[in-house]
Amino acid sequence: MQIQLRRPSARLALAGLCLTLALITAAFAQAANKPTTVEAGNLLFTFNGGFSPTKLPKKKLAPISLSASGSIKTKDGSHVPALREVEIETDRNGEVNVIGLPVCTAGKLQSRDTAAAEKACKRAIIGKGETEVEVALPEQRPIPVESKLIAFNGGTRNGTTTFYIHAFFSAPVTGAIVTTVKIKKIHKGRYGLLSIASIPKIAGGSGSVKSFNLVINRRYTYKGRKLSVLTARCADGKLQAHANAVFADGTQAGAEIIRTCTPTG
Repeated sequence: MQIQLRRPSARLALAGLCLTLALITAAFAQAANKPTTVEAGNLLFTFNGGFSPTKLPKKKLAPISLSASGSIKTKDGSHVPALREVEIETDRNGEVNVIGLPVCTAGKLQSRDTAAAEKACKRAIIGKGETEVEVALPEQRPIPVESKLIAFNGGTRNGTTTFYIHAFFSAPVTGAIVTTVKIKKIHKGRYGLLSIASIPKIAGGSGSVKSFNLVINRRYTYKGRKLSVLTARCADGKLQAHANAVFADGTQAGAEIIRTCTPTG
């Protein structure tokens, strides 16, 4: 994994950046299928995940599944700053497709717990997982809160595809958190997709992610054709992505991730 931090203060953002790379489904270049621990300043981030299959056609797009998991902690036990926005450019050899897939709206997910959100948009689900958030309220010890993660198709309009990632937390944070991911095609050398994720505040900004796991593997049939939300090809033995993350304290970090694949055919 190749990681380039823009300045020393950006090290605090590394864990959140890797997490967001995992959560955004258009980021095809993920970590190898064994745990990797990154030490950056006061942070320890352990990541495991990848895409499958890794053997892909050289020219033709083929269905893939994305899986990711990880944990974040600080050496001194302090609280990680909250993530606000992530912008990711991903390999032109990967694509996102939701044609004919049922659509969900943010309005159907807001103010609903996990079961209600699943029921409201069951046919639009594209992935599932879990997450743990640490809430640090003034003059209180940090409190862990767990939730399921559900990823939904938000449809395509004017060339932009929308995904929603839903979580619902109980006390001391009660309510739904819906992250919006906007994906559109670009023409920028190696990169062919641009994804922008806007992460809402958790507990008024006091909540930060501690661990997660997510699998995106939706297959479906439309007009007699078998389709996949995520597809890719292995044109030259690698897939890659470049991202920039912005945190609540103004910290920014940039990273490039390159993963190998085996071309067939």
